[in-house]
Amino acid sequence: MTSATTMTAALSAEHRDRLMRLAREVSFDAGSRLFEEGRRADRFWIVRTGTVALDLHVPGRRSAVIESLGQGELIGWSWHFQPHLWHLGAEAMSPVRAWEFDAEAVRALCAQDPEFGRAIAVWVGQVVAQRLHASRIRLLDLYAPYGSGGLT
Repeated sequence: MTSATTMTAALSAEHRDRLMRLAREVSFDAGSRLFEEGRRADRFWIVRTGTVALDLHVPGRRSAVIESLGQGELIGWSWHFQPHLWHLGAEAMSPVRAWEFDAEAVRALCAQDPEFGRAIAVWVGQVVAQRLHASRIRLLDLYAPYGSGGLT
């Protein structure tokens, strides 16, 4: 993931401080599932330490790992968009420590403060765009006859 999609790069210090007031520390053991594709997206995380793999269910095959995320990166964007269902799955690949955020509380703060809400929306939008690009490249590598061929 590019540095432009990390919280520290995407949000001003003021907006980061406001968001972090809603954070709580959590941890996940290696192999723990954070969420499953198609289920309710009611929270999100920012990784403090460890690695989380995002995966995509592929019918008739093993789930495809789309991307590995680490320190400072946003885990989950589906909480921000209706119908608030996960588009991917996520699994801790190592012990993970993270900041967890209640999606409803963050959406309420976004509604109360349009400037903050816009900053969050732009950040999450950048993450979505990057993840779609990563998904495309990874799926081409896995399933296309000649891989991604270096497409960007």
